[in-house]
Amino acid sequence: MAAPQVSAAQAIGEYLQSPDDLLKISAFRKKLEKEKASIDARLKSGVKEQLDATREGLTKLLGTRNNVQVIKEEMQTVDRMCSDPQNVVSTFDQISRVSMVHRNFEQTEEMVNNLLEINSKLDVLEELLEAESRTIIGPAPNLLPIHFHINRLEAFRNQTMHQAKKASANSRHKLARMFERLNKLIEDFEAYIMELARNVLPLVRAGYPEVVVKLIKIAELEAREDEKAIAIRLVKKAAKMDAASKFKSMQANARIIKHYRSKATKAISDSIKANFDDAYTRHQHDPGAFLGGLSWIYQDLIRIESDVVPCFPPSYEIHAFYIKEYHRTLNATLQRIIESEPDASIMLDLHAWIKEYKKSMKELNIAPELLDPPLLGGEEQNLIEDYLNLIVKKLDEWSANLMKTEIQEFTTRSDPPEVDSDGLYGTQGAVILFQMVNQQIDAATESGQGAILARVVGEVNRVMRSIQDQWTKVVEAELKKQTEKPEEVVGGLAEYCIALANDQIKSADNTEALLGRLEPLVSEKYRTPISEKLNDAIDGNLDVAKKCIQTFIDIILNDLKPATKQLFQPTWYDGVMEQVVLTMRDYMADQSYINPSLLELLVEYLLDAFLVTYLTALANCPKLRIPAATERIKEDISTVFSFFSGFKPAKELEPYFEVVDLILAMLEASKSMVFLSFWAFAKVHGPCIPFVEGLMKVRGDFDRSAVSEVMDSIKRKVKDEGLTDPPEPTIMKKITVQSTLSRFLRT
Repeated sequence: MAAPQVSAAQAIGEYLQSPDDLLKISAFRKKLEKEKASIDARLKSGVKEQLDATREGLTKLLGTRNNVQVIKEEMQTVDRMCSDPQNVVSTFDQISRVSMVHRNFEQTEEMVNNLLEINSKLDVLEELLEAESRTIIGPAPNLLPIHFHINRLEAFRNQTMHQAKKASANSRHKLARMFERLNKLIEDFEAYIMELARNVLPLVRAGYPEVVVKLIKIAELEAREDEKAIAIRLVKKAAKMDAASKFKSMQANARIIKHYRSKATKAISDSIKANFDDAYTRHQHDPGAFLGGLSWIYQDLIRIESDVVPCFPPSYEIHAFYIKEYHRTLNATLQRIIESEPDASIMLDLHAWIKEYKKSMKELNIAPELLDPPLLGGEEQNLIEDYLNLIVKKLDEWSANLMKTEIQEFTTRSDPPEVDSDGLYGTQGAVILFQMVNQQIDAATESGQGAILARVVGEVNRVMRSIQDQWTKVVEAELKKQTEKPEEVVGGLAEYCIALANDQIKSADNTEALLGRLEPLVSEKYRTPISEKLNDAIDGNLDVAKKCIQTFIDIILNDLKPATKQLFQPTWYDGVMEQVVLTMRDYMADQSYINPSLLELLVEYLLDAFLVTYLTALANCPKLRIPAATERIKEDISTVFSFFSGFKPAKELEPYFEVVDLILAMLEASKSMVFLSFWAFAKVHGPCIPFVEGLMKVRGDFDRSAVSEVMDSIKRKVKDEGLTDPPEPTIMKKITVQSTLSRFLRT
């Protein structure tokens, strides 16, 4: 940065800062004059030195130009004398011929001696090479000497064969045969060198890094010789032959280009591929074990960085080369796994392994650009979709095969249902289904990803719902056959319905246990959908179980139709309830094979179905003989109550039969007291006017006017009191009262 310029006034101002300084002006002047004189002297001295240096330089430049001219003239003279030495030396021609003869004699003598000694040299070299080849992982002490001597013999062969180009074909053939052993030795040595290259890492592990250094030295030497040979060939191709003929190396060089460096790196690549192939072959049928055993990749890379890299020149970039080759070969091997269509669990293992691989390579400080292309094209997330698609495919296949077998057994019923370890009817279908489900759920759980688990649970729900729908349709179809063409249907449907219902309860329990196991494993985000799907599956199981129980009851009622048709008919007074109870008892004889929770449900459904059937028959019966009819009803109810007491305590049964007691009260009450009985009934079950009116009409002790009088008072009271149906429907909602026309047509 240039110093700021100071004006004369500013400079004077620095000296005259107070009035007293005016007395010092003469002293200041003398000081400044001395400083000026000193500066002037230095400037003169500097200018003189620069002028002297410039003058000396110009003098040397002129002298140099003269010297260059003299040298040029001398070189021209030398050139003229060399271009035509015969003009200067009278005996040059003789000297040239004698020199050529002498040189040829020496070369011939050397060639003959080499040809005579070649076999003995080959014997030694072959023995040494064989000894080295027997122990690839070893110190290889003779590696460099072997290469040195082979290299000399090879140069001798090249020169000899080049000089023999103008010889006869027979002579060239003899020479070629003489060099056959050498050619074989060169091939064997190259094979040995490449085998060492394939074992670079094992050599380093075994403590022989010096062998790798020797190998690289040989490769580098051969590479330089290759470059020379290629350069000479290019010169021979570009230059005139007379110009090329001046160089002995051009005449004699007939080297075969070896490309040791590229061959060595290819051998390393082949060894890496062989390692992966061996690992894959060992676990070809267990890809999971293959993935689990790939930790050697990281161990190799660590050893390569610490021990192999120092053995190679930087130009090889051997660390990057190894990483790229390992990565590329790994990618190809993973592609093989994908193409082999592995199990769905392997897809998850592969996805998790790739994630861990990326993390490990980052921890090893591997540059991302060396890991190109990304494993599986960077689309490892597609593994999840592939996994889920495979889950869908497998679950659909397994469930289809399972249902085919199960439905066939259910419809043919060639054997009684199996009895499980708990002594209950059941099938193998439920066990097999949950084996499949747990297998897929466990695999999804091991992935550690809630999203995957949630989607697998969704697919499991879909399959379970599909199976439940199929069972519902099958049960309905079998019941239809049973009711419409009983003579063509195989027996045992009731028992198989119980077995299927037991299976559904077992499946619901298994699903509930599965839900309890999964909920703690996932976050709230995935806990809700998983819970919804599994609870939906449980609801489906319970629906099918109820369907089976209802079908079981429908089968009983179908068998009871001959007896129930007689209810409240003339033959009924003689007693038909014993037949009804006997039939129900026969069906309920297998109660020990029913799941306890289902047995309770079955008893409730059967009791409800009986009461609906009984009261419906009562609501649509012809004239009743009172009091004989009420007595028969009491006997019927007593018989049925006694039967159901075998399954439920009497106190729990009484509320079910309360409706019959209320109806009996209306049948037994006098015309003036019917209203009170009706009111007790209506407070529980609602007005039920059609039913009550039908009941009054069938009372044999009431004429039409009595019925009309009773019903008018009942309807008026219902209207005045605003009596409506109860909030919760009762059994009376299930009672169907036929119209007068329907009754007439039936009779």
